[in-house]
Amino acid sequence: MQRLRFRTFLLLFGLTVLALAGGCQKKVATTPPTQTPPVPAAQPTVTLNASPASVNAGQTVTLSWSSTNATDLDIEPGVGKVAPQGSTPVNPTTSTTYTITATGAGGSATATAHVDVNAGAEARARGAASGPPNLSELFSQNVQDAFFDLDKSDLRDDARSALTRDAEFLRSYPQVHVSLEGHCDERGSTEYNLGLGQRRAEAAKNFLISLGISADRMETTSWGKERPFCTEHAEECWQQNRRAHFVLAQ
Repeated sequence: MQRLRFRTFLLLFGLTVLALAGGCQKKVATTPPTQTPPVPAAQPTVTLNASPASVNAGQTVTLSWSSTNATDLDIEPGVGKVAPQGSTPVNPTTSTTYTITATGAGGSATATAHVDVNAGAEARARGAASGPPNLSELFSQNVQDAFFDLDKSDLRDDARSALTRDAEFLRSYPQVHVSLEGHCDERGSTEYNLGLGQRRAEAAKNFLISLGISADRMETTSWGKERPFCTEHAEECWQQNRRAHFVLAQ
């Protein structure tokens, strides 16, 4: 009887062990590992300095710079590629703004340094020796022609504005006398354009008279289409030829 009970106990024990083993074999759900996003590349930084910041023409200026997180640096104008930090001499002849551009994996950055270049005593002396511009130069710099529409001799708004400025110059220089030449584009007959050119010259003269310029300081003539300022066969060129042209009378 005792053996029977012992065998029963062993059987029950074995079944219990098997049940526990089967339970341990169940799969347990696992959470996938969290991926860490890559760290973005750092933004480059850069500085640029010029010493001295004001010089006379021909004198030397030292550019110095430093940067972080940059693999490519360039200084313009005139310097080009440079190391991540350093210095270099430059000799600007005119006032110049130097710009450094630093580029790296994280983007780019720029910095500037301005150098003022003075004319210097020698240059000022040369300028004084050359003297003020003569009357012919002043005339060419300040007196503007009046332009006209196709087949027209009435003054446009832009022509009135130009002639108003011309009158201011003529009042400032009462010794100046002018010849007003009427010009036309290539279309139309020679005879017709001579008449149209004369009407244009007279229209410019009469407007100047209305602004107080004496008539005896101005003479008119017409060249029609015979002396074009532009010889291409297009409207842009023809517009240049439709004008009342000022010539300084000798």
